[in-house]
Amino acid sequence: MNEQGEVVKERKVTVWNPTVANLTLMALGSSAPEILLSVIETAGNMGGCPGELGASTIVGSAAFNLLVISAVSIYAVNEKNDTDDDRDDTVPKGVKKIYDMGVFGVTAFSSVFAYLWMWMVLSD
Repeated sequence: MNEQGEVVKERKVTVWNPTVANLTLMALGSSAPEILLSVIETAGNMGGCPGELGASTIVGSAAFNLLVISAVSIYAVNEKNDTDDDRDDTVPKGVKKIYDMGVFGVTAFSSVFAYLWMWMVLSD
């Protein structure tokens, strides 16, 4: 109750969906150096021929994120370091289950589409 005698209920409201927040911050953090290089190169060549540094670093970073970071993440999951107390007992230890398949599906589709589109554009 507050000073006027009214009942006050507090409720925690999330501003962002945690999955969206994690994906956004990961993408921003991992791509910030490439974006900064592209901006610097573009600002330095204003009015001139665009350079190849920006596109090359972004494509290289995307390939690294997709392949190497995914491989290390998968390799890091094993029974010994799986110590989560709130784990789902139907999933064996050392196995990670994807609970939000919608986000995973959109991410997987977008990644494959981006690489196919890039292959089509560059093969022309």
